[in-house]
Amino acid sequence: MKVLVMNCGSSSLKYQLIEMETETSLAQGLVERIGIEGANLTQKSENGKHVVTTEMKDHNKAVELVLKALVDPTYGVIKTMNEIGAIGHRVVHGGEKYADSVLIDGKVMLALNEFIKLAPLHNPANIIGIRACELALPGVKQVAVFDTAFHQTMPEAAFMYAIPYEYYKKHGIRKYGFHGTSHKFVSTEAAAMLGKDIKELKLVTCHLGNGASCCAVKHGISVDTSMGFTPLAGLVMGTRSGDIDPAIVNFLAKEEHLTVDAIDNILNKKSGVLGLSGVSSDFRDIIKAAEEGNNQAEVALEVFCGRVRQTIGAYAATMGGIDAIVFTAGVGENSVPVRQRICSGLEFLGTKLDLVKNNVHGKERIISTDDSKVKILTIPTNEELVIARDTKKIIEGK
Repeated sequence: MKVLVMNCGSSSLKYQLIEMETETSLAQGLVERIGIEGANLTQKSENGKHVVTTEMKDHNKAVELVLKALVDPTYGVIKTMNEIGAIGHRVVHGGEKYADSVLIDGKVMLALNEFIKLAPLHNPANIIGIRACELALPGVKQVAVFDTAFHQTMPEAAFMYAIPYEYYKKHGIRKYGFHGTSHKFVSTEAAAMLGKDIKELKLVTCHLGNGASCCAVKHGISVDTSMGFTPLAGLVMGTRSGDIDPAIVNFLAKEEHLTVDAIDNILNKKSGVLGLSGVSSDFRDIIKAAEEGNNQAEVALEVFCGRVRQTIGAYAATMGGIDAIVFTAGVGENSVPVRQRICSGLEFLGTKLDLVKNNVHGKERIISTDDSKVKILTIPTNEELVIARDTKKIIEGK
């Protein structure tokens, strides 16, 4: 079976076609600037890299372009669209309703629309992508794979906020957590690398990219995670503030004469290491600036790394111990100095980082010393493969 994995954003569409018999990626691509001038598609496969720049007024046109690229006689990877056996969609929010991936039908679509209020920036684009695929490939079954699903195992004490209980019952205000497909994938891979049954392990997985979160994975299930009601909570991120004193919102509204929407924009798009450093949201730029003596950049790095370090320690306490720390995503997989900063100060847990082994980018590797009681790993995440596996499993009814 060949599974087409779709990840639709408001103006972008990431995709990958995977042959499930061998779990081989046949093609992967990105459509950017949908509905904006200068829209383009970039596809990579064994046939090389191909770029198409064309007008793309909506996601329907984008999906049409993706399918055309996949079957193109010159740079395509399949002969006809009939080879696509199923479509798996990354859907950001499944609320409390979905603790696992699900075959998309009318009831699911109604639920996804209900969850728009919980993920107004993401779920609408996910829904548009599903509708576009339905139009382009009628009859092909589609599966929704939720970012929130992996965290539905959290106990009530971990996901409840200390606000009047009525707001949870009325509006569903609670911690949901995100990056679930990534945390699920790397925790499974970590167990395989360590040669252990995941049900015997206590792991802290650190998905560190422009968006960042940690997850406490005890015996294979999520028992806590740093993102909350929205992806704004938890760690300091590229442009997101992470956890702050909630009274700051009211203070800024009064002192700066800002609306709630304006403050929300600041906290999501102008804060994090970008706001702290005044340099960039890209860690490579911040590290370079810090090395050149920029104090704000240095502080931004230490705030970020310190927050991750604190969270790892907290989750070790939550689980009553820790067997391994896993670094993944853009920064986690590739930034040698960030991993070193985070691990510096965790020696009391039994960690020993090997500085030579730590000099690695985008590869699976155990980067702790041989005698480290707590192992430290780097594992490239593969959310698309998780989505494809779940899609195949559901379609085949296994």
